Amino acid sequence: MSTVLRAARVDGAVVDLTVDRGVITAIRPHSPGPGVALDGRTVVPGLWDNHVHFDQWALARRRLDLSAAGSAAEVVALVAERLRTGSGTGSDGMLVGAGFRDGLWPDAPRLDLLDAVSPGVRVVLVSGDLHCCWLNSAAAAHYGIVPDPSGVVREQDWHPIMEDVRRADDLDRFADEAARAAAARGVVGIVDFEAPFPLDAWRSRITSGSRSLRVVSSVWPPSLDEALERGVRTGEAVPGTDGLLTMGPLKIVTDGSLNTRTAFCVDPYPGLEGTAHPCGMVLVPPSELVPLLERATAGGLDVAVHAIGDAANTFVLAAFASTGARGRVEHAQLLQVSDVPRFAALGIVASVQPEHAVDDRDVADHYWAGRTGRAFVFRSLLDAGAALALGSDAPVAPLDPWVAIAAAVHRSGDGRAPWHPEQQVTPAEALAASSGPDGPLREGRVADLVVLDADPLSATPARLREMPVAATMLGGTWTHLSDSAGDLGTVRS
Repeated sequence: MSTVLRAARVDGAVVDLTVDRGVITAIRPHSPGPGVALDGRTVVPGLWDNHVHFDQWALARRRLDLSAAGSAAEVVALVAERLRTGSGTGSDGMLVGAGFRDGLWPDAPRLDLLDAVSPGVRVVLVSGDLHCCWLNSAAAAHYGIVPDPSGVVREQDWHPIMEDVRRADDLDRFADEAARAAAARGVVGIVDFEAPFPLDAWRSRITSGSRSLRVVSSVWPPSLDEALERGVRTGEAVPGTDGLLTMGPLKIVTDGSLNTRTAFCVDPYPGLEGTAHPCGMVLVPPSELVPLLERATAGGLDVAVHAIGDAANTFVLAAFASTGARGRVEHAQLLQVSDVPRFAALGIVASVQPEHAVDDRDVADHYWAGRTGRAFVFRSLLDAGAALALGSDAPVAPLDPWVAIAAAVHRSGDGRAPWHPEQQVTPAEALAASSGPDGPLREGRVADLVVLDADPLSATPARLREMPVAATMLGGTWTHLSDSAGDLGTVRS
């Protein structure tokens, strides 16, 4: 049965969209007739978040939120208050907090500070960038770690803890709720970089009825052999999921992050001179990266390589060039000027998270002083012919494409002047970079679309960031209808 969406505003024109069996079969000038009356609302392609850690996002929405803490002392006070109220720990007796960013704190994390307020309780605090955690002694003992006085555990040493705290009895329910919340913001698809291989978890969720999103599932190196043995290839749909689940790329993390001061850079971080890693950390060196890219490519897998520092981006692009691998660089936050045109020349997508430019502007000004003209260079990448794919890196930033779009367009989220406004992109460019693999609305395209109560091309910065979504359609089915949508779900005669 076909449905006509009447009086939809698409690219400035008022048209009627005919949807039949999940596909847009006609786009015609508006005329009166039966159908769903959109009353001139703007319609855009369904939006994708091209970089999420979905299980961690689903859990972070329930964890102790530390993102507003401006010091170690404030974090400790939040932990103490949560434990005092008796609502802090899970069924396993552990308190998990998330979102602290210590890069500019006036004080430093310390093990004894947490111990003083959490006797007998394991406390694991996850950093906002997911690259470290802050433990108390009880948690350190539980994980068999002998911590230094800070209690901070970084990068590979933190990964086993991250996998452990990601387990939850109600995780599938939490994930379904998070997927519905994403649909309410116009999201129709995600690229999930949960480790090590979330494909089967998503297949189970979808076949059990969680059908709010399309999901592209990545695989990490520890599960690469399994993926190759199963013969799953990037872009292939998983049977039994009605096309909602497809195989994605191999995810490789080559360096750390800015906030944790482990992103691998040419220049040292202020204050880290003379330490073991003054320029950050190489987590997967070229000698390991190149064989991984070769194996993935031979097995039909694209690759998505995390690179934040300029030194990391240089050797990652070199690895793409030497292997002919297909795929993306994730983050690409700090680039040498000479590396910018290499993205287009190699056909490598720059998968970027614009809200990081807003969140990290002060940290970057401090730790990348004199280099921020080369940071988050979205305009330069587009002008050089590179393809951009926007995402959130949730839970590092909210899984909300309008937050990412607004950050890319305005380069500010707190009322301050735009940070490096020369790198702003237009609303149309940001929307295109968030529209997923199916591109603009056209006849023959899958009917993934969003109905809006405002025009994103002319919205103020605040309005764009909080864009009101009236309805979201996935494959011809409404996955979200807001109160403002009225009876959009009803076909009128």
